[in-house]
Amino acid sequence: MCAITCSLTMLGPQTTMIPEGTILSELQTPLRKTALNSVHRAAKAKMVDFGGWDMPVDCCGLTAEHMAVRTGVGVFDVSHMGDIQLRGPGSLAAVQKLCMNDASKLQAGQAHYSAMLYPNGTFVDDVVVHKLSDNDYLIVINAGTREKDVQWVRSQIGSMPGVHVNDFSDYYTQLAIQGPKAQETLQKLTPVDLSTIKNYWFTWGQVSGLYNVMIARTGYTGEDGFEIYIPSDEPTSARVWNEVLEAGKEFGILSCGLGARNTLRLEAAMALYGHEISDTINVFEAGLGRYAKLDKGDFVGRDALVKIQEEGGPKRKLVGLEMIERGIGRDGYPVFSLDGKRIGEVTSGSPAPYLKKNIALAYVPVESSALDTEVAVEIRGQMVKAKVVPTPFYKRPKK
Repeated sequence: MCAITCSLTMLGPQTTMIPEGTILSELQTPLRKTALNSVHRAAKAKMVDFGGWDMPVDCCGLTAEHMAVRTGVGVFDVSHMGDIQLRGPGSLAAVQKLCMNDASKLQAGQAHYSAMLYPNGTFVDDVVVHKLSDNDYLIVINAGTREKDVQWVRSQIGSMPGVHVNDFSDYYTQLAIQGPKAQETLQKLTPVDLSTIKNYWFTWGQVSGLYNVMIARTGYTGEDGFEIYIPSDEPTSARVWNEVLEAGKEFGILSCGLGARNTLRLEAAMALYGHEISDTINVFEAGLGRYAKLDKGDFVGRDALVKIQEEGGPKRKLVGLEMIERGIGRDGYPVFSLDGKRIGEVTSGSPAPYLKKNIALAYVPVESSALDTEVAVEIRGQMVKAKVVPTPFYKRPKK
């Protein structure tokens, strides 16, 4: 970034004086860093500003990283994610009010996908809820919405009896070890029998000589894998990161950045906040109604979802698109009917490295959402044909 000096800057209708010689970049909020930041920089990873965090977007080449996860194993630093603990005899009631899925069905050591909603049925954030014990829950939230989510949780349940809210986001380094060889890789570092941990379950055990590490069979890639939570001091984080890389060496493990994480989750048609889900998109539009348990009792957003159902359901729908003609439908590109009417917008789109196709997710009217419906995506002024296809685009092979 260029160093620019000035004496005056306009902020809307008001004029704010800045001392002569001030570097504008100094006025920006410093990027937050994970405990592995120096490791990524030493490895010459390409770093970007991701939601206020200095994060690796490309470590070894996006396509190579993507293929490593699909065919072998990759490791991601996802320590920018947030962790909110609800503890006390009122914790289940608090989770039930906050989140749309039914946490009363969870057993200790089990997790599930859910979301926190605004009263109008749109998304505060999508989350993963972990039941640590009968009076103890951990909600894992997205990095770009951390502060907003914590404030929302406190505003909604701060006055509820018997529940304590703690933000433990900065206490842990979170590593995601993903791919068909993830279990064999991590097994070298722990005496815990990983084969006994089912998908969306977790346990505690020793990893790399560290005790009481949370080991969860979760991820955001569409592959089998684990996420581990270790102390966030830099020496420990770097040591475990390097031990994971060494353990996976025989399987061709690669350190992976957010670029590959995005293409992997897109192939699996997993939602990304600010794209497929947001404060302007409701649960039914996003195709996530199966996680909204309307019969569990009241929760924030329930009344709005019931009303949407009573009024005939959503008017638009998230669909998968596969480009028929040459071109890549990128995020934000408009979608048209073949007769030239603008009908929607791409929320996420890119080449799919494993599938070797150009794919996208987009919102279109319900009447244009049937499989094999042809539409056009406007790409740099040109109309490029695409068709509606089933999602997820990729499903991992069953063992």
